[in-house]
Amino acid sequence: MRASLIQLAVSDAEPPAERRARAASLVRAQTGADLVVLPELWPLGGFAYDLWSDGAETLDGPTSDAMAAAARAAGVWLHAGSIVERDPDGPIYNTSLLFAPDGELVHTYRKIHRFGFDSGEAVVMGAGQEIVTAATDFGTLGLATCYDLRFPELFRALLDAGAQLLVVPAAWPERRREHWTLLARARAVEEQAYVLACNTAGTHGGVEQAGHSIVVDPWGRVLAEAGSGEQVLTVEFDPAEVAKARAEFPVLRDRLLGIPAPVQR
Repeated sequence: MRASLIQLAVSDAEPPAERRARAASLVRAQTGADLVVLPELWPLGGFAYDLWSDGAETLDGPTSDAMAAAARAAGVWLHAGSIVERDPDGPIYNTSLLFAPDGELVHTYRKIHRFGFDSGEAVVMGAGQEIVTAATDFGTLGLATCYDLRFPELFRALLDAGAQLLVVPAAWPERRREHWTLLARARAVEEQAYVLACNTAGTHGGVEQAGHSIVVDPWGRVLAEAGSGEQVLTVEFDPAEVAKARAEFPVLRDRLLGIPAPVQR
């Protein structure tokens, strides 16, 4: 399969509507890919807290409309990163959107682990409650977002739900870039799964972004890694390598704590 990670530059100077149109254009250009991934909170910015309340949108808002049309035009599965979701009956959420090649919004994931400790996302956003996987033509996706990478128990739950490819959009800062690549490789090795981690570039909310989107195989090998600027990172790989790795090195069979290893499909 072919995956394209769009490491979009996010800045305070670019209006959200212009960035939305630019992102849609980049998605439409990925015809021939099987899966396209955008970063976390790219319409407003992962650290642009002051924009979130006024800029929040519903699941049928302008970003969803633009991404549905782009996925349909390119004929790709599109993980459109995440938006600030306005729930009419609750708080705002950091919500990922997954579109099928026909443009249908087939899955959403509300970020479970909110970053910021006693400020920012941790205070103003609600926490998701559901583990989300998605069956596709090329394998089962497990959905996580940015700070979630630091919590291996989430990825074990995704593994037990059948995930073979772990998709992680992010707005990860440059000052902790080494953690970003280390944790992406660690989650791949732990779950014997592919990790496709798509970060933002640029600076927004006064925070420089790390870039360095990365694709890691089930053995922990880095198949492709972006630089620090805006870039489309495209890589081809064989999803069957997941079952092969799990059979050749059956470490998951030896789990003694928690839920037993999933039955191989």
